[in-house]
Amino acid sequence: MDDIRIPEPAAPDATVAPGSTAASAPMALLDVDPMVPRRYVVTRVRQDTRDTFTLLLDPADCEPPLDFKAGQFTMLHAFGVGEVPISISGDPSHPAPLEHTIRNVGAVTRALVEAAPGTEIGVRGPFGTSWAVDDATGHDVVFVTGGIGLAPLRPAILDVLGNRDAYGKVLLLYGSRTPDDILYGHEMHRWADLNDVNVQMTVDNAPYGYKGKVGFVTELVARAGFDPRNGFAFVCGPEVMMRSAANSLASRGVAKDKIRLSMERSMKCGVGLCGHCQLRELFVCVDGPVLPYSQLEPLMNVREL
Repeated sequence: MDDIRIPEPAAPDATVAPGSTAASAPMALLDVDPMVPRRYVVTRVRQDTRDTFTLLLDPADCEPPLDFKAGQFTMLHAFGVGEVPISISGDPSHPAPLEHTIRNVGAVTRALVEAAPGTEIGVRGPFGTSWAVDDATGHDVVFVTGGIGLAPLRPAILDVLGNRDAYGKVLLLYGSRTPDDILYGHEMHRWADLNDVNVQMTVDNAPYGYKGKVGFVTELVARAGFDPRNGFAFVCGPEVMMRSAANSLASRGVAKDKIRLSMERSMKCGVGLCGHCQLRELFVCVDGPVLPYSQLEPLMNVREL
């Protein structure tokens, strides 16, 4: 049996003596305890699709906004209901307001997307690894995603577009269930028009008369125009889609260590304590969620792991 590594909890930035002035200050607790949520205020809720919404949040404590990297996530806490892990979908170079795109699929996400402006919610984090898009400098960059998987990739796309001349071709291959489920549609058109991004969209199912592409997003990989030997790929979506897309990219010649996936499996605590996100020797919330395909391939091919 493989040895199982139990990660150490995140170390506090400072030790606070019980009863001291610092110990009684809310921000001191936030500085030392990653399990204590920071208070944020909902400033706007934007409906993106039938069941997907974007929350814009500002700090309620007059402290600077979170400094995050593309690909990281936070734990969002609806007081009295619970908390869920949600990838940050905003621009890392403009961290305020803090943006999260959320699909309404349960009690906690429903409470979040139905929050009125002025509602306070809790935010823990940011947690996890980043896309580290600077590693792709000088390469052709391919983003492959499906459905709400575009939300965790959006910060990476904005990072690339913020320094567009440092990269070769930039492709965005996006798939959704139906035309009505396309996320950030207007923004994708703007990326194509203003930033020289080759955006290709497809849908799984379409009504009669639909003039766009119909099929799985993985089918776009085989025909995408980029140099695989100089390619760098970022993939996010359902695991079956990511596995298929990564295999297609690798079969075209993209190096497996230059294919990065965001796993986001069953995360509960964000700091590697609860074990819900364990993937054999990995704790996805600590070792991921962004990981190279060279590391994930043997794990993703094991049934029910």
